[in-house]
Amino acid sequence: MINAKYLQIHPEVQHALDHNIPVVALESTIISHGMPWPQNAITAKAVEDVVRQYGAIPATIAIKDGRCLVGLSQEDIEFFGQTKGVWKVSLRDMPFVMANKLPGATTVAATMRIAALAGIKIFATGGTGGVHRGAEMTMDVSADLTEMGQTNVAVVAAGVKSILDIGLTLEYLETLGVPVVTYGQDEFPSFYSSKSGFKSPLRMDTPEGMAQLLATKWELGLNGSVLIANPIPAAYEMASALIETHIQQALDDAAQQNIKGKEVTPFILQHIASHTQGESLEANIALIKNNARVAAEIAVAMHKLK
Repeated sequence: MINAKYLQIHPEVQHALDHNIPVVALESTIISHGMPWPQNAITAKAVEDVVRQYGAIPATIAIKDGRCLVGLSQEDIEFFGQTKGVWKVSLRDMPFVMANKLPGATTVAATMRIAALAGIKIFATGGTGGVHRGAEMTMDVSADLTEMGQTNVAVVAAGVKSILDIGLTLEYLETLGVPVVTYGQDEFPSFYSSKSGFKSPLRMDTPEGMAQLLATKWELGLNGSVLIANPIPAAYEMASALIETHIQQALDDAAQQNIKGKEVTPFILQHIASHTQGESLEANIALIKNNARVAAEIAVAMHKLK
């Protein structure tokens, strides 16, 4: 069990956990690395409002002053939205960032781990990491996947980011024993688009069905996550071919500028945003709110099962 000195749970979140009220974890990378100020803070607050609207308590997670924050104040959100040099924290970075009391915005993997330590079972994000294109040469595989293989926190996302190798990511998740369940359709989504060209391994159409699946998995002693792929709303999705053109150009630019590792994803997303006149940013906001809604609905259904 984590030493209490490393975990700071917001009073609202602690009250919910103590009284068996549904809670949904949210990540902070979108605040510090996903969008410009003030859109990042506005979006973070709006996503929290969606979680509340659908019956759960939001717990946005970040790292500050050597502690894992589970639930952010409005001042915290603004701090992470405006402060320069906030670390993008995955699992390998956590001890360094915390030991040095640096501010850190948590990725999917780090958010999952901290949520699990706090006793939160469901987490909404935009899109997860995965196997990068060209990984057979670079071995660039996100820690998000290995964390999904071992941590009992379900992840609601609009699929994996379209900049990744989706086919290899699905294969890797199968190897790890992580169920991939698409909500309401047969095709696995690809972040900006509801389509990817890949059939989803599993499909579920109701929050109640998702909640029952999660309960069954963990009651069987099958550790690890479930990736709940929730397609972007049709009104906001972007043409796959257009996005692919921008991705290829961004990958070329990243290679020329020797951008590697965890800096690749924010570089590509920024490139896409700047070349789509903000359309991709609008899509990003819409899909995150949609994921927050579905996560809250599932959290409420899980609560009713108890």
